[in-house]
Amino acid sequence: MNRFCAILVFVQFLYYPLSAQKTGEKLSLQEVLNVIEKQYGVTFTYADENISDVFVIPPSPSFTLRQTLDYLRQNSELDYVPVSEEIISVGKPQPKFIDLCGTITDAESKEVISGATIQVGTLAGISNERGFFQIKNISQSDTLLVRYIGFVTLQVPVDQAIKDSCAQIFMRQNTIKLQEVIVSNFILRGIDINSDGSIRIDAKTMGILPGLTDPDVLQTIQAMPGIQSINETVSDINVRGGTNDQNLIFWNGIKMYQSGHFFGMISGFNPYLTEKVVLIKNGTTTALSDGVSSTIDILTEDRVNSKFSGGAGINMINADIFLKIPLAPKVSMQLSGRKSISDLVETPTYEQYFERVFGDTDVTDDISGGTDSIGDSNQQFNFYDVTAKLLYDITPRDKLRANFLSINNKISYEESGYLNNVYQSKTSGLEQHSLAGAIKYHRLWSNKVQTNAQLYFSGYNLEAINFDVSYDQRLIQENKVMDTGLKLDTRIALSNTLDIFTGYQFYEVGISNLEDINNPIFRRLIKRVVRSHALFGEANYTSKSNDTNLRFGLRGNYFEKFNRFIPEPRVAFNQKFLSHFSFELLGEMKSQSTSQIIDFQNDFLGVEKRRWVLSNEEDIPIAQSKQISAGLRYQQGGFLISVDGYNKFVEGITSSSQGFQNQFQYVRSAGSYDVTGVDVLLNQFIGKLTTWLSYSFADNKYNFAEFNPSIFPNNFDIRHTATLGSSYQRENFQVSAGINWRTGKPFTQGLGVDNGEIQYDIPNNSRLQNYLRLDVSAKYWFRFSDGVKGEIGASIWNLINTENVVNVFFQADENNNLKSIQQYALGFTPNVMFRVSF
Repeated sequence: MNRFCAILVFVQFLYYPLSAQKTGEKLSLQEVLNVIEKQYGVTFTYADENISDVFVIPPSPSFTLRQTLDYLRQNSELDYVPVSEEIISVGKPQPKFIDLCGTITDAESKEVISGATIQVGTLAGISNERGFFQIKNISQSDTLLVRYIGFVTLQVPVDQAIKDSCAQIFMRQNTIKLQEVIVSNFILRGIDINSDGSIRIDAKTMGILPGLTDPDVLQTIQAMPGIQSINETVSDINVRGGTNDQNLIFWNGIKMYQSGHFFGMISGFNPYLTEKVVLIKNGTTTALSDGVSSTIDILTEDRVNSKFSGGAGINMINADIFLKIPLAPKVSMQLSGRKSISDLVETPTYEQYFERVFGDTDVTDDISGGTDSIGDSNQQFNFYDVTAKLLYDITPRDKLRANFLSINNKISYEESGYLNNVYQSKTSGLEQHSLAGAIKYHRLWSNKVQTNAQLYFSGYNLEAINFDVSYDQRLIQENKVMDTGLKLDTRIALSNTLDIFTGYQFYEVGISNLEDINNPIFRRLIKRVVRSHALFGEANYTSKSNDTNLRFGLRGNYFEKFNRFIPEPRVAFNQKFLSHFSFELLGEMKSQSTSQIIDFQNDFLGVEKRRWVLSNEEDIPIAQSKQISAGLRYQQGGFLISVDGYNKFVEGITSSSQGFQNQFQYVRSAGSYDVTGVDVLLNQFIGKLTTWLSYSFADNKYNFAEFNPSIFPNNFDIRHTATLGSSYQRENFQVSAGINWRTGKPFTQGLGVDNGEIQYDIPNNSRLQNYLRLDVSAKYWFRFSDGVKGEIGASIWNLINTENVVNVFFQADENNNLKSIQQYALGFTPNVMFRVSF
């Protein structure tokens, strides 16, 4: 077989030059030179890249060697210089002097850079307001040196720059410490694992996930192993067995106390201005505190926009619009708005969401008062969010950013009917509102030193008024949070492999809770304030080969009110070895002074049962966590295997923050939980097809010393979780499908009712049925015209309409009989969307 291939190649070698000479067909220059070498007994020397894309018609065999070289000079735009009688050098002609022009552009934003310095030998120039420059009479053998403060200095050979009639030169911003990507395309394109163990999601390039039409950031992170929402909401995300209030959620550096719309069904952050999301499960940087379970950092685009652009879209839940507006050469603004469409039309998707959120709550429960008739009607629900961001590049060294965000959810319903033969009508309602803002200043002192300063505020109000017409009673409940703070930090590059990051943070958090009843008269207002100071520092080391990455630091938190200092060491280590392997070791200690509790299951009409509270170091201690994890990853080509083992211990939790609906429901006690688990992911890219299989095991147990028994399964003890998904993209079309399965949530079985009091079995000794869901999604992109793009998409959540029970609890009826109440996840839920961007 090998001999046959060799003969075939030899025949082709002889045939093609002869054939080309007869037909005038062009051949590669390398083939032509090979023939000439044999014909005249000479040798050509050349760089492969100089002749790789050159094609000519072979010269006549009757030419002399000199005529042949002249012919090639005229037809190949290359020079042929005899070095000796037998050796001829082939290369590009070297003009003595040339004129060079070009445009300097930011490689990331694609915006021109004015004021850049361009130097060639002793000659120099500066790019104008359009990024254009021109330098005359320079040697082609020189090197082009391009400098601009805040960007990496470029050295470009002139002979490379002149390949185009006018050079296009791209510069990249100098960030002192670039985050090394250890694993790329984790699950989907656009999801990467950094050297510090954090997961970075590029919202602009990420592929489509099953069941979603929009790139909902809080739904997206639930695709990661070890992360899920037991009740299918984005406002109750469980990371490695923790509760949602133990997640620290940032929006552009501002801590958020509300994360969802539709009371948790969709993310409260507009996905079309989100540029990236950083998820940290362990090994958190010392710059961040709170969030003993995880950190979710949501970031919008941070480049000044030189061109007007935007987009608008609608799906079966909401409509949205976003705009990027240039205000001046160095100033731009980003605006976005989103609103529910339920006041115009109630779609099947809306009805499914409404039933999921408001089922078995005061909003949908009818009330009967003896012989009188009282019922609920005229329900109205809507939500909206608004964001604004001002970007001002004061100088190449100084940047100013101002951010604003408002999120609102509101439900109202009318309770009316006849009581004592008198018609009564009262309107009850619930409103959830967040308001946040920040000003951030960034200063680049040199390519080795940069500083940041940020002032922020974050407010959250939850207000409810509930009328009980049958008992002539009115209940007002309020939960208010105001968080203000200052943060300063400095990063110093000591060398190409080591930098130091230090800073200071101050914040003040005030939280109030109000209950007001008119019949009987009762009013309780509890307000607490906590102030904290923190110093933090860490060292970041990256080896010259980028194979070793180490970050070690310490944060010290001081709580004024309690006169308490809490040290928090953190470490993140990653080592590459054997070309395709990497080992990761992460560890952290963290503390948290805010938490959410449930006093009664009908808090806030039963729609929003959680209220924020502050630690008082009495019945609500400061929560503290210790976590360590180790991971091993193998990635070669499009194949990835990732295995992470971890142990997390969190103490200082309160039983009222865990959502007990058993014998511990009205008992407040401090305790801890301990979870040990393993997260596994297998991922395969084959061309345009992506397939992933993830599995998580977790053993999660409570320890409340005052309970009997004191140790029992955690409410979020999901032992086994598995996901199988696949995504395919071809040109402008993308489709995705996935199966989600997990073992059931623990619950406490009710045994009966004794004197109006429910008797329970051993806590969390039973489990719900296993959870199973199949989702599909599809998207198609097209163009209306130049600069205007359209997009349509469709998704089905729970395609096979599985009846998944996500919670069960027990009540005693009027006859002292025990009845169970089951809460179901979403059934078959379709959604479609249409978008236009320009």
